[in-house]
Amino acid sequence: MPQKVIITCAITGSIHTPSMSPHLPVTPDEIATQAIEAAAAGASVVHLHARNPETGEPSQDVDIYRQFLPRIVDACDVVINITTGGSPILSLEDRLRPCLEFQPEIASLNMGSMNFGLFDMLKRFKDFKHDWEEPYLRNSDNYVFKNSFRDIAGILRACSETGTRFEIECYDVSHLYNALFFLEQGLLKPPIFIQTVFGARGGIGTHYEDVITMRRTADRLFGNAYTWSVLGVGRNQIPIATHAASIGGNVRVGLEDSLWDGPGKFATSNAVQVQRIRTILEAMSLEVATPDEARAMLQLKGRDAMRIAA
Repeated sequence: MPQKVIITCAITGSIHTPSMSPHLPVTPDEIATQAIEAAAAGASVVHLHARNPETGEPSQDVDIYRQFLPRIVDACDVVINITTGGSPILSLEDRLRPCLEFQPEIASLNMGSMNFGLFDMLKRFKDFKHDWEEPYLRNSDNYVFKNSFRDIAGILRACSETGTRFEIECYDVSHLYNALFFLEQGLLKPPIFIQTVFGARGGIGTHYEDVITMRRTADRLFGNAYTWSVLGVGRNQIPIATHAASIGGNVRVGLEDSLWDGPGKFATSNAVQVQRIRTILEAMSLEVATPDEARAMLQLKGRDAMRIAA
């Protein structure tokens, strides 16, 4: 029988700004509510960032996380995934703090430094409620999202000590080779959960051959020692997820990666995107993994080993 498909839902992220969509969750209450709804719709994993509840700016303040994490854990059995990426404008120490504090089952980890351009979104969005939004996007033509070998090794060592495993985010072929390096060094332990990212400005593109290239390279480097998932940015979210699922991949959706539910139509919640990809998967005769099935597939430590009070 084919392996069941893990749906990850990335709830808010740090890419989009609050003025872009009225449905983007910003406050702890909104993040918790949408994460719980996404789990009910079929997400096995929720990938979590925090934001300043007043301005919507990206934040790794553990006190903000503390306002929504226990509520999610209390309401559902979904796998908790906390970012170590945070935002290109945050320090490594700030980015790492929530994972060390809450010791989640999964932490996301970018596999290399890269240019990270958000400025293209200024072509579509021109009116902003908060002073920080327009400069944040405009100045991204000078952002380098720093993830040096030393940075990555430090995150791997620090989080592995608590039993946290990783969503390895790979934006290009070189990031797969970086993951292989850390596997050979013993800092990554199989099975590796590799999230290949398509369509970010500064990373690999969205052509179907780009998807196949990443898959073939990962197969060659890791064999059976990895679990593959994909995310497509913007309008590419559902097409890339569908393509990958048809060749054995897992999928990620969510308002972090795309604000849309069709051409020119905002997704009114994260759950809407989860339900859309779930409908497609089930139409392809693929079964969606439950949180416990995802835990088994990814060999996670279990929810009781986190340091989040429900």
